[in-house]
Amino acid sequence: MTDSFHYESAFARNIGWLTTTEQQHLRSKRIAIAGMGGVGGFHLLALARLGLGKFNIADFDHFELANFNRQAGATMSTLGQTKVQTLADQARDINPESDVRVFPIGVTESTLSDFFTDVDLYVDGLDFFAFDARELVFDYCARHNIPAVTVAPLGMSAALLNFIPGQMSFEDYFGWTGKAELEKAVRFLVGLAPGLLHRHYLADPTQVNLVERKGPSTIIACQLCAGVAAAEAFKILVQRGKVWPAPHGIQFDAFRNKMTHTWRPGGNRHPLNRLAIALARRQLGL
Repeated sequence: MTDSFHYESAFARNIGWLTTTEQQHLRSKRIAIAGMGGVGGFHLLALARLGLGKFNIADFDHFELANFNRQAGATMSTLGQTKVQTLADQARDINPESDVRVFPIGVTESTLSDFFTDVDLYVDGLDFFAFDARELVFDYCARHNIPAVTVAPLGMSAALLNFIPGQMSFEDYFGWTGKAELEKAVRFLVGLAPGLLHRHYLADPTQVNLVERKGPSTIIACQLCAGVAAAEAFKILVQRGKVWPAPHGIQFDAFRNKMTHTWRPGGNRHPLNRLAIALARRQLGL
């Protein structure tokens, strides 16, 4: 099968929006993605179809029925299989020449250095409640000048934050240090999308429970996120197009047909975010 594969032919339809030089540039770049669940798997496949040629991917979980509504790779034939290996196989099926390094125990202090070896860009695919792993990866990116992209699936929207070397860091924006898990969850929820476009159409609020680490999700948001993440990856790697770094944030909501661009100097220390955090605590009974 690999004998019939030809990189330039496989990705020829990208050319026009990409130059041939940019396409070859992407082919040589390595992307790290932690988490192959809700958004991570779609991030990987979108980037593979964009022609990225090298990946480091991490996840310790297996597919189950509860993943079917939103996760790339979740099918009857993959029930019980590891997410990371399933998605690695799919990426290689798109591009048999791709170099996919698999980290089946996820991202931990012991795997962190290897996970980021030779990486040009980090794209976040971790579960919302993976606080420890998220702090590890974003701190590593900040210390080693690795640009990082996070696009959160909220309702039927995609909420973008870029953390670029020399600009505001993840910790500076969210202010997680020393905070309890529930406080981190509230700060993350508010900081990801200060415009809160998605909050107006939640049909059943009882399905949101931060204490039980529970929340609804949609395939709509996950696939929107993958397109946004791939566009940001392209702009960052080829250095063409405007990249808005945090504390700028962009949210597009498909249900409401709206987009908002927020600017929160100080991140969650900004007065508007502080007010939103206080209101969220009250609404959630924290």
